[in-house]
Formats: sequence, structure tokens, C-alpha cells
Amino acid sequence: MDGFTRYALFYAPPPGPLAEFCAAWLGWDPRQGRKVAHPALPGLPMPAAEITETPHKYGFHATLKPPFRLAEGFDVAELHNAAEALAATLPAVLIDGLRLGSIEGFLALLPEGEATGLALLAARIVEALDVFRAQPEEDELARRRAGGLSSRQEALLQRWGYPYVMEEFRFHMTLSGRLPATEIEAVKACLGPVLEPLLPRPFRIREFCLFGEGQDGRFHNLHRYTLSG
Repeated sequence: MDGFTRYALFYAPPPGPLAEFCAAWLGWDPRQGRKVAHPALPGLPMPAAEITETPHKYGFHATLKPPFRLAEGFDVAELHNAAEALAATLPAVLIDGLRLGSIEGFLALLPEGEATGLALLAARIVEALDVFRAQPEEDELARRRAGGLSSRQEALLQRWGYPYVMEEFRFHMTLSGRLPATEIEAVKACLGPVLEPLLPRPFRIREFCLFGEGQDGRFHNLHRYTLSG
């Protein structure tokens, strides 16, 4: 687990048809740490590699605690042990299902039905493991502010190093970069028939994962923790 520039706590689905297809769609399998071929889907408005250029390096996931550098005095073994202990105190989360939709101009899988449990899970992980997070550098803060933040988002950025946590958190599993509305709909029309049979209903989160960012900028799934609280 050593040798990574940043770490993050993500939800990533267990091995299976959904994980395999979405790894191929994004062109990167973080569990195996390798590139994979994009699927051939007729009718896409541009090549899949262009559609997925932004999320490609992260792999298929939902962010729970955003990427961070380790604080001075900590090592990844301590982070791993703390994440494992935390997972043992947290219950699994059940929601109605997942749906293909868009959020802020990105195509993503979004929760169906009541999602409060997902927000509570993410908030607990953000808070409990925050001691391991180094303070962001000024250029990182500037990038976060570039798109414009509300006063509450600015306060969250200063407290937690990221503006979209706690009540600003929105669970989503990104499938594209930012696209115009017409292209979002065109990609959705191609992806929908393939993804729909793979989407779990109901959808139960039973685990979360520790990811690390490699020297090449790609994220790797380092460990999977079972929610057993």
C-alpha cells in the first residue's frame, strides 16, 4: 500500500457484471491496476475514450472521502487499520436501487429513493478518518474555488478539505466527463440498454474501499472493508 501520492475512501462494487462492464467503459480496472479495452457501443456521439477521459484515471467508484495526502506522522498502515476498525462499527446501507442519470453535466449512476443512509455513511467516514488528511495546498484550494462555491461550501472546504461533503454530499458513480445536454442524452441512450439489466434493485452497500493514486495519476483499489456494525 506504500508508494501512493494520495489516498481516498471510495465505494466500488464487488467483482461482477456491473463492475466489469463499468471498468471497461472507463478503460481502467482499479482492482487489477490495468487498462482495459472500451466496449464497442454503436451510436456514441464520440469515442468512449473521449467521453470518459476525466473519470478514466479514478476507475468506477463513488467518492466517500475524497482524495487526500497523508498527514505528517502517519503512514498508510495506520490508515488501513483505522479504516478496518471503522468499517466494523458501520452498518450496511440499503436503498431502492441505482439509475442512470446526470449530475452537474456528468453522466453517472445515481441512487433511487431515500438516500439519507448513504450520506450518513459518507459523513462518518469523512469525520472519523480526517486525522490522516494533510491540509490541502493553496493551488488545490484555488482549483476547488474556481467553479464558484457557496458560503457553506467554502466553509466545508476549509474544514474538511473538500466542498461537497456532509450536507453537500451527493452519492454518484461517474461515467463521463462534463458533456453538453444533447451529448449526455445521446450517450445515455447508448449506455442505458446495456447498463439497465446490470443495475442492482435493491442496492446494498456492504463495504467501502481504500484507493491509492499511483505515480502515473491512476487510482488503484488497495483494500476492501466489510461494513459489519
